[in-house]
Amino acid sequence: MGNPRFWLSLLALTAAGELLAAPPATGNRLSFVSCPIVRDTRSVPCWLSEYEGNTYYLTIQSDVSAEVQPPMLGHKVLVEGVVSAAPAVCGGIVLEKVRLSVMPEQDASCNTMLPADEHYTIDFNPRPPGPSGGRLAFDPSPASATAPAPAPPKGPQTFQLYFDFDKSVSFRHPAPLVSILEMAEKLHATRMTVTGVRGAHKLSNGNLLQESAGVGQRRAEEVAGLLLGAGLKIPATTTWIDGTPDADGVDDWQSRRVTVELLP
Repeated sequence: MGNPRFWLSLLALTAAGELLAAPPATGNRLSFVSCPIVRDTRSVPCWLSEYEGNTYYLTIQSDVSAEVQPPMLGHKVLVEGVVSAAPAVCGGIVLEKVRLSVMPEQDASCNTMLPADEHYTIDFNPRPPGPSGGRLAFDPSPASATAPAPAPPKGPQTFQLYFDFDKSVSFRHPAPLVSILEMAEKLHATRMTVTGVRGAHKLSNGNLLQESAGVGQRRAEEVAGLLLGAGLKIPATTTWIDGTPDADGVDDWQSRRVTVELLP
């Protein structure tokens, strides 16, 4: 039978490993930085990531009109989401309200590509986030084309633009920028204030990620420049909040933002 202490130690380690890899409870909020994994399938590639012994489904390979952009190999990804009760997709636990931010630093260890497996055939758009279904990235949807015109705006109008971690304007921003231009015309805006914020993020393991110093200013100046360059001819005040940010791990992505206020 060998040394009883050896077998007891092995049993304890095995139990600890099983506990570590136990699936998280539905509704748990997770936030972690890990290498993305791309898995080929017979339909469309899917993206996964591993954290504390579990594999999580992130999204499918999609175009720029998707609400959530897929990560990329060669970079770690910041994953924010809530554990769902939905069946596993592509072999990974599904996260709701998922947000992905490709970390700017290159990491050569993030290079895992898994071959197609007959057990993992997924629909082209199994759930949000997913591709556009063939529409161009910023075409209006059929529903918006037939919706009744909204009432004329009154008073100041505020818009929030959210950003990936440590990033500036991306493919997700043209639509809200167009909305700001359209609202400025409807409101007959006379002034605009653009405020950029440096964000932070508290991970599930307690670590704090802070964006680079100066990112709030860069975002504010870039957004203001794009709006003015697109023909908005009103005075613009650019400000930023670029101190040491706080984070509590609950929707910290909202701290990575630019606020645009239009004044009549």
